[in-house]
Amino acid sequence: MDRASFLKKLEAETGPALRAAGFTGGLESGGNAAAFEYRFDEPMSGHTTFRVGGPADLWIRPRREGFPVLAGLVLRRAGEEGIPLFILGSGANLVVSDRGIRGIVLDTGGWTGLLDGEGGPSSLWIRAGTPADQAAELAADRSLSGLEFLAGMPGSIGGALWMNARCYGRSVSDALGETEFLVLPGLDQGREPGTGWGEIRRAPVKEGEFGYKKSPFQAMDALILAACFTLSLGSPERIRAKMEALRRDREERGQYRFPSAGSAFKNHRALGAPTGKIVDQMGLLGFAIGGAQVAPWHGNFIINRGNATAGDIRALVEELSRRIRAERGFAPEPEILFVGEWQAKMVRGIE
Repeated sequence: MDRASFLKKLEAETGPALRAAGFTGGLESGGNAAAFEYRFDEPMSGHTTFRVGGPADLWIRPRREGFPVLAGLVLRRAGEEGIPLFILGSGANLVVSDRGIRGIVLDTGGWTGLLDGEGGPSSLWIRAGTPADQAAELAADRSLSGLEFLAGMPGSIGGALWMNARCYGRSVSDALGETEFLVLPGLDQGREPGTGWGEIRRAPVKEGEFGYKKSPFQAMDALILAACFTLSLGSPERIRAKMEALRRDREERGQYRFPSAGSAFKNHRALGAPTGKIVDQMGLLGFAIGGAQVAPWHGNFIINRGNATAGDIRALVEELSRRIRAERGFAPEPEILFVGEWQAKMVRGIE
């Protein structure tokens, strides 16, 4: 991958694409420096809640103004040049290989807040890069109830929507009314090479398309841009009291004591009990490989004691899965996503 050449081509396209989309605030004439943050060999340990991970060949974060156009240009050019690309939210539930990520990491962290002029008295359109906790605050500021369960949750709205995050008995899809996403038409659909930045689409939520830790986006080639949440008016005092109670509960359960990704495994009825309880029953609290450890106080938390590598975390996940399979006959499915350049595939059963 010729990173300098990629950026030069991107810069040549940025101004015309932004002007064609109606941007006239100066971003369209400032080149890459105005439109993007970007770095070569960026350590991903600074972009994940586990605080591990090697370098990304090219890390790039489009600015908030013009984000859909800018992100679409990166996606299109990477696709046409055959460059691998990974879309990054807030880096929760993510372990990047110690060797890093080849190609491009497209960081959505600049695309935050509410969509301008969208929503209604009891609905909010929230951009995908918005931290989940901030989304709960945006709703509370407007006396809207329904997103309290996101208070204190690590991760972004885009990531939470992609995996249909669930906690405290509620899933993201329970409050979701509509989604907005970017798709890039292929060359087989009449697009000429080197043209276009994509098409923004909206889709209402359909019954049955979301499930436990599942969303349709996991099978789609699309960039999530925003989510519209259908909420209800409530008492500001009660909304904030509930949010603070949930934040205290997360803190008391040790979610913030060490770098981690929260729950390491999904719960599955076939196991007969929550995964954390099974790990506890098997006497594995505190079990460690290298600097990665099962939290001594919670069987479904894996923590970085300060010197863990991505390899340590993955080895611990695989060993826990192996032991649970041996005893219970069924391996739990990790919530953690392992991305980047690994020496070997995940062990069978937890891919």
